[in-house]
Amino acid sequence: MDPLGICFVGTYPPTHCGLATFGASLRTAMEPSSSGVIRVLEQPEPPNQPEVVAEWYWGDRVSRNAALAELRTYDIAILQHEYGIYGGEDGEEVVGFVRASPIPVIVVLHTVLSDPSPHQRLVLEELMEAADVLVTMTDAARRRLIAVHDVSPDRVVVVSHGAPLNIDGPRIIHRAEPVVLTWGLIGPGKGLEYGIESMAYLRDLDPAPIYVIAGQTHPKVFLRQGERYRDGLRRLAAEQGVAERVVFEDRYLDMPSLRSLIRSADVVLLPYESREQISSGVLVEAVAAGKPVVATAFPHAIEQLVTACGIVVPHEDPESISKALRRLLTDDALAGSMRTQAEREAERLAWPAVGAEYLRLAQRVLAEREAAA
Repeated sequence: MDPLGICFVGTYPPTHCGLATFGASLRTAMEPSSSGVIRVLEQPEPPNQPEVVAEWYWGDRVSRNAALAELRTYDIAILQHEYGIYGGEDGEEVVGFVRASPIPVIVVLHTVLSDPSPHQRLVLEELMEAADVLVTMTDAARRRLIAVHDVSPDRVVVVSHGAPLNIDGPRIIHRAEPVVLTWGLIGPGKGLEYGIESMAYLRDLDPAPIYVIAGQTHPKVFLRQGERYRDGLRRLAAEQGVAERVVFEDRYLDMPSLRSLIRSADVVLLPYESREQISSGVLVEAVAAGKPVVATAFPHAIEQLVTACGIVVPHEDPESISKALRRLLTDDALAGSMRTQAEREAERLAWPAVGAEYLRLAQRVLAEREAAA
């Protein structure tokens, strides 16, 4: 079978966000199918990667129409959806784009809210009606989508979030103390305060762990308040008496360096405040690195960690976080069994396996479109 012409629509590097990274990784995973990218931006930026065949700017009809014209050279589009990445209220411009698409569109839903606003509900339901098929990354998201939006179950397919296999290789951190790691763009809502406070309960361990918080401040947070949030975390660490145990890795890390940092961790901590998160790339990357995980009870964590590769804890509860970390840092058998289970899960979550699932889905959508013609 000849490679498909696939066009990816959404944010894309050098934009720093999870959806941009996801789109770039999925595109690579689906090669050798020929592919291009329609990059979505608030405003024009200097030209970037050669695979970007068009840029669609918020509120700009000329760039939108040029992007739609580019779609005609492909067989199928895979569009990433999140309310904040398209123009208009709640990203409503995406609806007209998908309706006008000259080719079938697979819509990948990165957010499914349990209680959307009336306008968010309208935008998503109109987008779902225009799409050929919908993808969620967890069963929990699929169930929520069907329950909240009354969409037909046969229109929703679950394909896991992908991650690079990251079991073997050098480590970037060489210390005697165990390493607890959280990474990603830094900003309110990540629950880092509770991770820092949990370290105070672990000072009696010998050696006591260090907590590495890796990532730059989210660009939108930085524009509003600079480094005020990170400075507040530093003050909190000092107030808790753990300033020397909390390390901020706030420089940009390329992918090889980040993967080396993840391999350096003994435990990955996801102390997120959100109860809504139905997809976490960080969670999947942690499992794909064979790391035990401690995570708050957001839907993706509950679903993923039931496979016995981590511990789910209540939200906003540093004492519960510390108890889970203590178990993993003092019980070698438990930590070892969770690492083994994570390594088993890693094969299923690896990008090549996920890319193959998307390719099969794309072929199915095209076959169904042809049969209905």
